[in-house]
Amino acid sequence: METVVVVLMILVSFNFLLKLTYCKLWTVGVIAVSACLFVGLMWPLAIEQSKTQIADWLSNPQLMLDTSVILSLEVVLQLAYCMLAAHLQTAGKVGSRTVLAYRCLRLFPGVLIFAVLFSLLVALIFSFPGISFSLLAWVLGAAILILIPAGMWLLKWLLPEKEVRLELLFLCNALVAILGVVATGDGTTAVRRIISASGDVDWFASLALLLLMLLGGLAGYVFRHLYMKYVLK
Repeated sequence: METVVVVLMILVSFNFLLKLTYCKLWTVGVIAVSACLFVGLMWPLAIEQSKTQIADWLSNPQLMLDTSVILSLEVVLQLAYCMLAAHLQTAGKVGSRTVLAYRCLRLFPGVLIFAVLFSLLVALIFSFPGISFSLLAWVLGAAILILIPAGMWLLKWLLPEKEVRLELLFLCNALVAILGVVATGDGTTAVRRIISASGDVDWFASLALLLLMLLGGLAGYVFRHLYMKYVLK
């Protein structure tokens, strides 16, 4: 479980930097300064944590389910940004509300990155005992202040095409959603809905789920067909 959480944190950080490649310089500066101040000021709370307490958090199903709600909301917002950006690139004239929604979503860097930064601060304090906690926090904050713009520019240099970065952002957020289900669930919720209390498979629930998937796919196909017909006209 801890390995999945670490991979999830790496993907969240990568998505954060990738999203910043679409932001303006002043936005990147404000976000970098905010992250620096967050890390530098959170050391009193970070020193109260312990490895045992963190392990208890990871094994708490209710807390992980609450975390999955925040993770799902962030993924939905990031996927909505990707789809709106692709729509603006391919469509002609769009409404003002669509442009406003796109600009608002572009300014949203994500909130899970702050959880990643807090975990990094806690790990740094555990790794260097005996050193001033505030000094470690502000050194890490200064490093983050430099690394955020540097990482953004590096990704922009490696992936100069906006379309490629947008597709990669969409795919990485989809992967985060999948890993979030694994990392924040106990693996029994979905099984309980299909298997009855006696241990037998609930065929009615399974068929209902299959029928729902087929109806959803059919509705999507019909909507796409009608939309393309409307566009051609």
